[in-house]
Amino acid sequence: MASVTARAPVAALRPSSASSLKSSSSSSAFLGHSSRLGRTASPTTRRSLKAEAKGEWLPGLPSPAYLDGSLPGDNGFDPLGLAEDPENLRWFVQAELVNGRWAMLGVAGMLIPEVLTKAGLINAPQWYDAGKSEYFASSSTLFVIEFILFHYVEIRRWQDIKNPGSVNQDPIFKSYSLPPHECGYPGSVFNPLNFAPTLEAKEKELANGEHHYHRYLRTVAGHFR
Repeated sequence: MASVTARAPVAALRPSSASSLKSSSSSSAFLGHSSRLGRTASPTTRRSLKAEAKGEWLPGLPSPAYLDGSLPGDNGFDPLGLAEDPENLRWFVQAELVNGRWAMLGVAGMLIPEVLTKAGLINAPQWYDAGKSEYFASSSTLFVIEFILFHYVEIRRWQDIKNPGSVNQDPIFKSYSLPPHECGYPGSVFNPLNFAPTLEAKEKELANGEHHYHRYLRTVAGHFR
């Protein structure tokens, strides 16, 4: 799968300086980073440099042909060949995106109540004791409700992955619908701050999601050690 790495800054190069271009391209490929040229470089130069740097997450190991650098965070990392099937690749792209969002939300749900409780603003149990608290319904009732709601949402999301745009319209209130959008980035009411889905923003989201995978594991391991 795609692996997100930090981008190293590259000085602006002139198309006429062939030796400098070759040197910068080789250095970027060795470090495993995608190259980004300055404004003076031509589009042809940018494309050729990208092709040379593609997949160099490990020096000397070529990128698989199906990872062409077009996906956010794609540095050619797929040692098990999980994304070789295009249908699997489409699913894995969305799975990584959504799981990263859940990881960020989960870590926030573990830490923020604890901080607010210690500040005296609320009275919430620690995350590891939250399941022992009394709620407005039994745990089995809450589980069934959650299962039904999540099942509906995940089926709709799966339909959107298989046929993008097929679930944009509300199935009950037909007058409500989402504008055309890229799969995984619905925008509209799901993007209240109106962040643009640029390549840089997508890579930052993936990197933050992967960071929060590790943050969650460290938090759980720290509690049980």
